[in-house]
Amino acid sequence: MTDDANRQLRLAIYVLLIAVSVGTIIGRIGQMSANHGKHPFMSANDRSRWATVRSLVDYGTFAIDDVIADRRWDSIDKVYHVGADGKRHYYSSKPPLMAVMLAGEYWVIKNGMGLSLGSYPFYVARIMLVITNVGLLLVMFASLIAMLERYGRSDWGRLFIFTTAAFGTFLTTFAITINNHLVAAVATMVAIDLGTRIWIDGKRDAWLFFGAGFAAAFAAANDLPALSLLGLLGLALLIKAPAKTLVAGVPGALLVAIASFGTTYWAHGSWKPPYAHRSDGPAIATLDVDAAAAELDQGEVPEPVRAKFAALDVQLSETPELQVREAGDRWVLDDPIVDRRWALQKVDNVIEVRTWDRWYDYADTYWRDGVKKGVDLGEQSRLTYLFHMLVGHHGVFSLTPIWILSVVGGVMLLRGDDRQWRDVTIMIATLTIVCVLFYTFRPLKDRNYGGVCSGFRWLFWLIPLWLVTLQPAADWCAKRRWACWLAALLLLISAASAAYPALNPWSHPWIYRYQEYLGWL
Repeated sequence: MTDDANRQLRLAIYVLLIAVSVGTIIGRIGQMSANHGKHPFMSANDRSRWATVRSLVDYGTFAIDDVIADRRWDSIDKVYHVGADGKRHYYSSKPPLMAVMLAGEYWVIKNGMGLSLGSYPFYVARIMLVITNVGLLLVMFASLIAMLERYGRSDWGRLFIFTTAAFGTFLTTFAITINNHLVAAVATMVAIDLGTRIWIDGKRDAWLFFGAGFAAAFAAANDLPALSLLGLLGLALLIKAPAKTLVAGVPGALLVAIASFGTTYWAHGSWKPPYAHRSDGPAIATLDVDAAAAELDQGEVPEPVRAKFAALDVQLSETPELQVREAGDRWVLDDPIVDRRWALQKVDNVIEVRTWDRWYDYADTYWRDGVKKGVDLGEQSRLTYLFHMLVGHHGVFSLTPIWILSVVGGVMLLRGDDRQWRDVTIMIATLTIVCVLFYTFRPLKDRNYGGVCSGFRWLFWLIPLWLVTLQPAADWCAKRRWACWLAALLLLISAASAAYPALNPWSHPWIYRYQEYLGWL
């Protein structure tokens, strides 16, 4: 066969694999339901995003109070703080950029088709999932094919890698639910595609730099650890072509940064995302310990406290609520009449009155100690956490052993003669190691394997990069029949893990379930 004929055949197989993958995903979206069919949303995570989308279009606000009044729409992934109207409201704890984009899509559906999320949640959600997630996968597949055709050295290797992308990773698993990880992974795929055209192929078109900057920043806006990709890729392009990077690449990244920070401020009145609001605000007054502490410990609001608030132009109601968090040391003053909350914290010999900035601390919060349960309690041992992250019940290599070949391929690239590919591999290895260490050394409350989900989702954005280092190993296997069979076995196990939670990716992996069955967890 001629090269052109081979290429045409490969393209036909790519299309066939895409059709099967996408068809399977659409079929799973068609079966989606949760809570015994009462709504189409599968977890607190995606329900939190959907609540914002509906609230923006149906009620014209980021506050989700009216939406979650129907308990079927409620979510533990929410925060509670003062809004632009001066009153406290519930908001999704998720970054609002994605919700704003999805709200635009929902607005078109609602006004063009007359379907609302309130009246027809299944229809609208399925339409939006097909448009959004299938559309994202098609973008990722297109970028991957472009890279395979540029850098692949064997037909078998190219098709093997594409089959892995279509069936052997958790990206297709999560394509049936709204989530930020798929978005970040697709943006990463585009960023590495455009970045290698510049770094490996020597292209200098301005649109490549703009696109790489935009895509890398968009990955970071949707998955914070991908900020490391933006930093390393930006540095690499700055070294390779400083002028083009500054003139075209930086504006692409800035456009995303403006959108990300702008929507955060629009939603919450703060430049900081919700997860950054977990501590007391600034001190606005001080109280004498001897004059206030004893009565505060008894759950009473003493006159000196009322006088201090009056001096701040705040007239407390007759019966504000006082919570004794730590006797003699910390109290929380909540006045539902004036709709405000304050922290009273003993510091040295005074009691500081601080503005309330603990957005996750509210009456029915799930995130308070003593309320959380299961994996959300956190893994006590960092070493155990690292083990399960890599080869345990949420393990990258135990659930999807195809990535073992990516490690092999990365070593081959590092030992190869092509310096530019060594640079790319070093960047991918650095990003992976930094991410793994970042999550390993998170505080206890964050060492929860991503909550109830079918894989270690916080590393999913790296999947396109691992597909890149898989290439040399796949090409090496292509020349050896036994190696092809071994690679196929690794892919089969990976595909089985990805297919196990086919109807709800917000469920524990099969290894975790089996260990529960054995009584090990």
